[in-house]
Amino acid sequence: MTTSSRTLGDWFSEFDREAFPLETLADYSQSGGVDAYRAFLAGEGQPESFRTAAWVETVSAATRSGRRMYRVHVLARPLTEYLRFELAWGYHRNMAAGEEFFILDTTAQANPLPEATDFWLFDDETVAEMSYDGNGKYLGAEFLTGDEIAQFRAYRDIAMAHSVPFTQWWAEHGE
Repeated sequence: MTTSSRTLGDWFSEFDREAFPLETLADYSQSGGVDAYRAFLAGEGQPESFRTAAWVETVSAATRSGRRMYRVHVLARPLTEYLRFELAWGYHRNMAAGEEFFILDTTAQANPLPEATDFWLFDDETVAEMSYDGNGKYLGAEFLTGDEIAQFRAYRDIAMAHSVPFTQWWAEHGE
């Protein structure tokens, strides 16, 4: 399958070495896990459908096969309700499946990536730039090619250089 014929969903299972997303938004509440988010806000337990979501198996299959999935989330405190949910439930769930998380906290430092948007970088060769509306609803992804990819590699490298492992950040700032 060529790059141009692959969908974003294809890339999650077909990348060869590593998959890296940069997350820059404080709210993705309309993009998936909506029922789990409502349960979190209501103080209820995690729904079974959230604990066993297909994404967990996707991550687990990738990491079991020796491929790396890791991400950086750019955020500032105080956390939005959505970020409290994502970090407390989603990150911990996905870490158990083998995904690695890093936090670039801009509360006390300037954002070194103010122009960066959300994206996925697969195997240092393919970029899917993500698009969301103002309410955190996923609208789609645009695949970029050629010279544009170098900029997203640089974004990843800068994000990693300025972030800390999630577990370290969570021990200090988690709730």
